[in-house]
Amino acid sequence: MQPIIRIENLHHTFTSSAGEAIPALRGVNLSIAQGEYVAILGHNGSGKSTLAKHLNALLLPTQGDVWVKEWNTRDVGQHRAIRTTVGMVFQTPDNQIIATIVEEDIAFGPENLGVPRAEMQRRVDWSLEQVDMLPHRHRAPHLLSGGQKQRVCIAGVLAMQPQVLVLDESTAMLDPLGRQEVLDVVRRLNQEQGVTVVAITHFMREAVEADRIVVMAEGQIALEGTPRELFRQGDRLRALQLDVPPVTEVAQQIHAQIPSFPPDLLTIDEVVAAFSNLRAAPVPATAIPPIVIEPPASVPAPSEQPDSEPVITVEHLVHDYMRGTPLEVRAIHDVSLTVYPGEIVGILGHTGSGKSTVVQHLNGLLRADGGRVVVFGQDLAGSGVDVRALRRQVGLVFQFPEAQLFERYVGDDIAFGPRNLRLDRAEIRARVQRAMAAVGLDFDEFKDRHTFSLSGGERRRVALAGVLALEPRILVLDEPTAGLDPAAREQLLEHILALHRSGISLVMISHNMEELAAICQRLVVIAEGRTVMEGPPRAIFANSARLRELGLDVPASTAVVEAIAEAGLLPLAAELPIVYTAQQAAALLTQLLETPA
Repeated sequence: MQPIIRIENLHHTFTSSAGEAIPALRGVNLSIAQGEYVAILGHNGSGKSTLAKHLNALLLPTQGDVWVKEWNTRDVGQHRAIRTTVGMVFQTPDNQIIATIVEEDIAFGPENLGVPRAEMQRRVDWSLEQVDMLPHRHRAPHLLSGGQKQRVCIAGVLAMQPQVLVLDESTAMLDPLGRQEVLDVVRRLNQEQGVTVVAITHFMREAVEADRIVVMAEGQIALEGTPRELFRQGDRLRALQLDVPPVTEVAQQIHAQIPSFPPDLLTIDEVVAAFSNLRAAPVPATAIPPIVIEPPASVPAPSEQPDSEPVITVEHLVHDYMRGTPLEVRAIHDVSLTVYPGEIVGILGHTGSGKSTVVQHLNGLLRADGGRVVVFGQDLAGSGVDVRALRRQVGLVFQFPEAQLFERYVGDDIAFGPRNLRLDRAEIRARVQRAMAAVGLDFDEFKDRHTFSLSGGERRRVALAGVLALEPRILVLDEPTAGLDPAAREQLLEHILALHRSGISLVMISHNMEELAAICQRLVVIAEGRTVMEGPPRAIFANSARLRELGLDVPASTAVVEAIAEAGLLPLAAELPIVYTAQQAAALLTQLLETPA
């Protein structure tokens, strides 16, 4: 099939403010056929986003050529045609939203293409419906959550009906149901309308949807092939700072114990079929030995202070945005939660559920319109609260690290907080060094780096270090690993656990179920601005039907065991333990497969 995009010997070099040449792409050759679905993987800083920006001439080659249909991106006169053909959804939604009302933002692209008014209205309605944002069409984008903004961006590109859709980490901020809905829309556009899809992602399970996967490393193509071909090479992918999908990890761990179990499975249905082939009939309940599922090794032991006073108490919290204006909207209706000393508490909820709004009350960035928030025994509604002192004790790392970085150099940005505490020069330097070490940044290597030259993962760590330099007692993390590659995500989680071991209490928002299961002692579920569930991960993930009703999901490992049970292959009489990690699922299924019939 004739390629719709052809890349020949593409090089791209950025120039730093000091005049230093920084190569981002080094001799990339790639053809994408019309109607193909290509996923691009790679570690942070591998060149994925730089490559994507060449596909619609946002960047031009330093060397080599990029062709879109018959147009060379070097031909400035063809840029309008190229950008009409190739629509791109960026990683950061605030970079794409330009209007003050959601539906006006969606209409911006079609309007500039000269689409007739009636057709433009139809496209706006259709695209908003595809991303489940019709109820928000008259809202101001700046009042939306990060995930809702991302949906608006996707809808804006869909409304232009491009022949090629480029998604640069466009689902990173969405809840599991929202992510799946977007993937379903993309797959439908690809299969039914022949739209070519180029999806950059760090979610390995999303890459399974693709016809072909391209793996980038150090500005070059390192691997290329079908999902099954690529994910067979687990060791090679891990060497490239990537990973395999959770379902594949379960299959590979079972294969290590039972060689006849295939290691290259990609979907839950394939695991069920493989289990069925080896165990055609259910295991008799009477034949099952006692099964013990150990908690993940990374999860800290529960607090040994059950009678201690909570460090945070939120009771029946209410919050309104734009209160007293025609745009007033109630974001929080009734949220209650507690955090005890030394705990790691995870907060999960669908996109727009109010999670980020809740945590901004914990250090006084927002004030309650109803209910109360008590931190270290202080009611934040009280007139005598020292907010500056509070914010030194409760550090908040936002959804988008770019929002927190404003100094030119990394060292200066991290030192900003300690300087405002009027500490002496030696203490400021010591705090910056300790904070950088805590997040895995070498002081000498990074202190004089420009903040804008950092990769996404590095920016996130600098933002975290800037908060840690204040030496808080509580750390609140809002989607700390969104947009990070698997290796960077694992490293950051290790740093977070190290902070916990140093005595810091942690509150973490995430849409990644595996992540929450791996490190949290307790989970709080928020839906429509209300607390609806609370308990340890095992108890929360046991309610899979309720979680899915709320637009969430369970870890893939839990879903695998559920699907095998629903297929009638697990004993109904036995009380099987709840599993929520790949290691737990593999251990359980291996034991069941080895149990005599």
